[in-house]
Amino acid sequence: MAQVYVRNPLKPRTWPRFQAPLWIDVLVFVAFIGLVAGLVGAASRWARPLTPSGSIDLSPWSLPRYAGLSTMRMAIAYILSLVFSIAYARIAVANRRAERIMIPILDILQSVPILSFLPGVVLALIALFPNSQIGLELAAIVLIFTSQAWNLAFSFHQSLTTIPNELSDAASIYRLNFWQRFTRLELPFGTIPLVWNSMMSWAGGWFFLMAAEQLTLGKQSFQLPGLGSYLQVAANAGNTGALLLGLGTLVVVIVLLDRFLWRPLIAWSDRFKVESTAGAAAPESLVLRQLGRSRLINWIGRHVALPIGRRLDGLFGKPPAPGQAGPDVAPRAPGHLLRRAAGWLLAVLAIGVLIVALVDAIRLFAQVTPGQWGDIVVAAAATLLRTTLALALAVLWTVPVGVAIGLSPTWSQRAQPLVQIFASIPALAIFPALLVFFLKIPGGLNIASVALMLLGTQWYVLFNVIAGAMAIPEDLREAAVVYKLRGWRRWRSLILPAIFPFLVTGMITASGGAWNASIVSEYVTFGGHTYTTVGLGATIASSAAGGAYAVLLASTITMAAVVVTVNRLFWRRLYRIAEQRYHLD
Repeated sequence: MAQVYVRNPLKPRTWPRFQAPLWIDVLVFVAFIGLVAGLVGAASRWARPLTPSGSIDLSPWSLPRYAGLSTMRMAIAYILSLVFSIAYARIAVANRRAERIMIPILDILQSVPILSFLPGVVLALIALFPNSQIGLELAAIVLIFTSQAWNLAFSFHQSLTTIPNELSDAASIYRLNFWQRFTRLELPFGTIPLVWNSMMSWAGGWFFLMAAEQLTLGKQSFQLPGLGSYLQVAANAGNTGALLLGLGTLVVVIVLLDRFLWRPLIAWSDRFKVESTAGAAAPESLVLRQLGRSRLINWIGRHVALPIGRRLDGLFGKPPAPGQAGPDVAPRAPGHLLRRAAGWLLAVLAIGVLIVALVDAIRLFAQVTPGQWGDIVVAAAATLLRTTLALALAVLWTVPVGVAIGLSPTWSQRAQPLVQIFASIPALAIFPALLVFFLKIPGGLNIASVALMLLGTQWYVLFNVIAGAMAIPEDLREAAVVYKLRGWRRWRSLILPAIFPFLVTGMITASGGAWNASIVSEYVTFGGHTYTTVGLGATIASSAAGGAYAVLLASTITMAAVVVTVNRLFWRRLYRIAEQRYHLD
């Protein structure tokens, strides 16, 4: 078995004796109090009576409050996305039979655009909470969740399927149970891709924030206070000053998150890099270094985090009894019949719900005329062409740039904040300005729609390529230097095989992002005029605005069918190649 060096993910935490100055603990305490106060204030706002529309104040003094509210919604949606993604991917990998169903479902979910989620989500949550703002807030969080979760789920699933065989064999030899395997092997191995895809998920959430906070349902419009609503109102009013202030505030929030959250996480996650020798240069973070010396953080670690970790290990990490089946064989507990009965009951309920939904869908499909079906097919072909072109353009520049950033810690430190800023700026806020230019050239909205799809898809590929390049072990880089691999030989023998699983994951999620972006790139309202082009996104957007739910459902099902078909015939085959051939073995 080859020697593998993992940068101490299992080493017990040692608490430093040299402590940071007292002012660092004061800042940590003030930040904690501010967080609690913000959550309490947001909870009180959620309890207010439901109003169909709210007024958005475009004064600069309202921007800090709007930024805090939007960041809170993003954070809640991200936590839900992270938990969902880890659980979903782990269940899919644990059961190959279930994986054949769960991964296509994930393909469908990532291909269904936000506007198709919007009517059902808003109606259902408002019905659940008719007398408060909770329903609207939860609707916005769910819509942001749909722009974050699928990317994380695909990323963690790719990590689990590409774990080196020698590490899996070691886990089996040491008889690690489910919890030990998850915490000692699977989660550490997938940490670097999860961190980088988390940044991409946040960028995707910012991208669709305007749609999530400006909810339109038929003739009713629901506005939630936040940066997304602020940018939407400023763009609709043509208030360039307010629009620039809103974008500037968004950039400030992104920079602060990079400095105090993402950069420390990148430096922390480098310890989980799988390699035979320690890397020559590791990412650094001043914030992480100072927090590691904080008295308050160390006290929380010793008296809160460490006991909780030990309790979880004691609860889930019990070793199998002598003679008991190994980790790959499920033991037959006394209550296995009850669990099987509960599983069958849940399956029957799920099938019943699907039958009811199918009957309702058939009723709506009956209202769609053959001519409308023909238009939907033509629109699907046009959007497929645009998404393919946008993805090809994205790959052309993101692969060399992402590799250059990922292989250089210096460039990673410098370029990471810029990449996050550009990836997080809502394209809907700047698209009207681009549209003025594109409408004056041949091709008009067709070229503009490809450009907007490119703005929404290229970052999925870039972040995954950066993560893949950063995960290349240092010993493989040194071997490439020893064997004098340069130019195309280095790319063919080292870089492309190493980043291939990450690149495939990025292209799959970027493809779904391009189809999602079609609903805002093919149907644009600007200056009191609506500009449309032939495409499935335009069909979905126009039917949602006009309340034509039969055409909306037919268009959404067609979009999901096209995306799943392309994934099954093309992307999934590449995914299997990455899983089977490109392991770090």
